[in-house]
Amino acid sequence: MDAPTVSLIAVPGVPMVQPGDDLPALVVDALSRAGLPLQPGDVVVVTSKIVSKAEGRIVDLRTVKPSPRAEELAALTDKEPALVELVLRESTEIVRAVPTTLIVRHRLGFVSANAAIDRSNADGGEHTALLMPLDPDASAVRIKAALDAAFGSGQGVVITDTHGRPFRRGNIGVAVGVAGFEGLVDMSGQHDLFGRELKATIVPLADEIAAAAALVSGETSEGLPIVIVRGVATRPSNAGSVELLFPADRDLFR
Repeated sequence: MDAPTVSLIAVPGVPMVQPGDDLPALVVDALSRAGLPLQPGDVVVVTSKIVSKAEGRIVDLRTVKPSPRAEELAALTDKEPALVELVLRESTEIVRAVPTTLIVRHRLGFVSANAAIDRSNADGGEHTALLMPLDPDASAVRIKAALDAAFGSGQGVVITDTHGRPFRRGNIGVAVGVAGFEGLVDMSGQHDLFGRELKATIVPLADEIAAAAALVSGETSEGLPIVIVRGVATRPSNAGSVELLFPADRDLFR
């Protein structure tokens, strides 16, 4: 049997996304102009940053009035009070607050620093902050519908962000929105090379795809927010990204 081959194809020429842009149409247009028609089984990876921009999830920090709680946490963490106020609005629980670090449980269910609020590559200068999309799974579904109409069905979509991990340095790409395929693959019942039955092997396939795509999309000034991941075996599913999250009552670190 031939070894599987996976390709990562960054889509060039993606224009700067503005609030109100039709992002699904923009993705289709970028693929078409680049001469990159999709194949069945392709997964199109889109950074959450351009989703947030298109959906108008942009805040001028000068318009944010910090609450007393935000002022208190800002003093503790050495962060801007207006930013901390946005973090509180976007989160359901403070996980850790220490100097330079504010980790929360986001309203979408994942745990991240600063509620995944991003200020890098955000138009508008130092006072601009980007919030996560309201519903990344729904955003992924809309993009997939446009791709299906343009190229035929059979593709998946992942919306990505970069998150830190417990006891590991640095950030890595993760899936915050998934459409069209099974993002979490339970391999229990299968067997290893020596015939041992797998008891608890679960593969976060959507996260693996997100991390792989980040190798070519970059994190700074690359301007490559759309990546095609080709050659990964996927199974159809409408479960979305929620299956990738541990429920709070199964938190093993506190």
